[in-house]
Amino acid sequence: MCLINVHYNLHPKYPFILVANRDEAYSRPTKAAHFWDDQPSILAGRDLLQMGTWLGIAKNGRFAAVTNFRDPKEGAKPKSRGEIVTNFLTGSEDIGAFIENLRANRSLYGGYNVLLWDGGEFVHYNNRLDEVNTIQPGTHSLSNCSLNTPWSKVEKAKSKLEEHASQNNDINVEDLFAIVADSEIAEDHLLPDTGVGLELERRLSAMFIKMPNYGTRNSTVVLVDNENKVTFVERTFRDGEFQFDTRFEFVIEGE
Repeated sequence: MCLINVHYNLHPKYPFILVANRDEAYSRPTKAAHFWDDQPSILAGRDLLQMGTWLGIAKNGRFAAVTNFRDPKEGAKPKSRGEIVTNFLTGSEDIGAFIENLRANRSLYGGYNVLLWDGGEFVHYNNRLDEVNTIQPGTHSLSNCSLNTPWSKVEKAKSKLEEHASQNNDINVEDLFAIVADSEIAEDHLLPDTGVGLELERRLSAMFIKMPNYGTRNSTVVLVDNENKVTFVERTFRDGEFQFDTRFEFVIEGE
């Protein structure tokens, strides 16, 4: 997952509005969003290589999503970042305790950001910076550095989501997907320097990425309304072209 945008606790109908893109090698095997057979409480897509996920929500309302921290010099690590999302969705410990465990084991994973929401607290953690942020009401965006790092696509996504959420009482899923379908490349003076070289920085600066072997594999909208009804829509792409949508609706179960 390489771009996550959320409008949190400000909308009159939806306290949680999220739209995100997952960018990945086209060859990496993936299963579209579903309730998992081995973990029936989890609704998420699944990485069939490591059997974790990049973004998901549980029937009890726990939500988590992860992005990589971009560092081309980083070597392999013993644990998969996707298991962090799975562990939170299937667990019951509070967010503070969960993050303390992540901090104690931060060196076992490649660089990452994780967003954790339990219906009450909403927290961001970055293991490379050992940074914890309690997410306040407002519009936030996360890519491959840290929360609200002012990269061009982060700033653009925040602005577009804030505009849509503030001007519409009824949130349109198609309008949210349109935000993250933007494939415009940022101007060179707006590019970060993450060590991958100018040409790749250009290609990765778009919200929707389409490269020969890598790009946006799916987009996801998650809405939670005031009645605790969840709307989860995943849009799947193949080689940058639309394939299908997968839609789920359910009401969050009580504890």
